[in-house]
Amino acid sequence: MEGVRQLYDDEQLLCFSELAKATGFKKPAKFIAWTKQQQAREWVVYAKKPFAGPKAVLAYLSRYTHRVAIANSRLQSMNKRHVSFTYKNYRRKGNNMHKTMTLDTHEFMRRFMLHVLPNGFHRIRHYGLLASPTKLKQARRLLNMAEPEPDVEQSEKSDEPTPFECRKCHSPLHIMAIREPLYLPRAPPIKTAQE
Repeated sequence: MEGVRQLYDDEQLLCFSELAKATGFKKPAKFIAWTKQQQAREWVVYAKKPFAGPKAVLAYLSRYTHRVAIANSRLQSMNKRHVSFTYKNYRRKGNNMHKTMTLDTHEFMRRFMLHVLPNGFHRIRHYGLLASPTKLKQARRLLNMAEPEPDVEQSEKSDEPTPFECRKCHSPLHIMAIREPLYLPRAPPIKTAQE
């Protein structure tokens, strides 16, 4: 709040329209009273170590951020008219939770498409300082903080150009995994002379 007050004194922090009218921040005495009130407020941050460690938290979050609406293993049967799949009924307890639902194909596709994001939307976004390396560097410079030590892997890199780089910031892109497609096209079977 001291930094906010300093910005206000330097006329770097400006309030416009409704905010200026509602708060009366144009008057320095009101603004200082508000900042002191915010400073006196008790800010409680509740954070504790995860039971199974950070890897378990990442595994838990990745199940929600990197999965499709329904796994192929849950699909029981499908034809031109109906799709059957398993689901969990949490009202029932024990082994009785798993049920099978059959939907009309159009209804199944309608429900599936509710989980598909429209073009231009991203499931995971980075906001604020983490959104771009440029903003992060500028924040470090303004706070007089040194750049973090580079990873051992980065320092051992050769001067060879990387084959993949970001089109916007030209940072090198690293291949994390190569996944096989679910369906590999293949040629029809070859008839042998014995057939």
